[in-house]
Amino acid sequence: MREVSLLWGLRSPCNLGCRYCYFGTVEEHRTLPPAAAGALSHLSRSDLPLEQILAFTATLKDSPVQRVFLAGGEPLIWPPILDVIAAVKNAGVQVVVCTNGIPLNRPDLVAGLLERGVDAVSVSLDSADPVYNDTWRPARNGRDGWRQVIDGVTALLATRAACGAAGPKVGLYSVITRRNLPDITAVPALAAELGCDYAVPQPIALSGDHALHGELSLNGAHAAELTERFTALYGARLPLRLPPASYPGRVAAAVRQPTGRVKRCFGGTTLFFVEPDGSVWDCPSSLKITATPAERRRSIVGATATDLFTPTGCAADCGLFSVDCVNMWPLMGFDRLFTPAGAA
Repeated sequence: MREVSLLWGLRSPCNLGCRYCYFGTVEEHRTLPPAAAGALSHLSRSDLPLEQILAFTATLKDSPVQRVFLAGGEPLIWPPILDVIAAVKNAGVQVVVCTNGIPLNRPDLVAGLLERGVDAVSVSLDSADPVYNDTWRPARNGRDGWRQVIDGVTALLATRAACGAAGPKVGLYSVITRRNLPDITAVPALAAELGCDYAVPQPIALSGDHALHGELSLNGAHAAELTERFTALYGARLPLRLPPASYPGRVAAAVRQPTGRVKRCFGGTTLFFVEPDGSVWDCPSSLKITATPAERRRSIVGATATDLFTPTGCAADCGLFSVDCVNMWPLMGFDRLFTPAGAA
């Protein structure tokens, strides 16, 4: 039975310099490269080569893996990306591409995604306001930004319609901070206007020692406004899919009490995280990665998907709850985002 999802940070480089990226910033890491276990960097030189990646994807066939979220960095700026997608699809596994949307302005790439049967494309856009979005998600070339993301999404949807294809599903993901709470409703409304299939507002996840934690992180003081705006979003009945009705409550609970216990956690049972160097973690949570003992550290190099990802069937409680956890629930409920708007 296939029930495992992989969040795979396939590549380290990115053409954006998002100031709150979970990879950190190039500027910080040029001065002080991260050294902790599981730490990520856009400057990484240890990303796996194509041949090792394809050796692993060949083992996905008949494995418990149902769905792979290909993320980064920015996966679509890596030239062999279509080869990797084809290999995963040939193994009978669903592919969701997580992208900043700018590469979707390449017609050849969009055509390649459709030809290979990509199941969904999740595009990051943090605001309906171009100025806000581009302030916090600046392009490294100093030119691309909100407009190019919208153009890329529009191109993908237009190509899908021209081909008469049912897929890929297309959605917008937005990082919600204390500075853009109105985008809980504004970005999904924009997604609906564009003709997207789903939208997911997700709370920012920054460690307490992050330079932007005090400026951007949500806390209990924002819970009432979060609830109000999520109520308005779900009450608007937009013609697209949203996370389940329980999701806003999880977000509000996480910012009120950012620590606690997760009962029957899916991390390490039906959700795993793979880093660009092939490292495998039971969960994308930074707390979980830090707490993983050396003997539990694994890699896809020389391993098979069946060996690495066979569910235990007994999800354990986890005492490392954080806002990271809230951002994983939409991944685990992704089947819902494949169903048409208005379905139960």
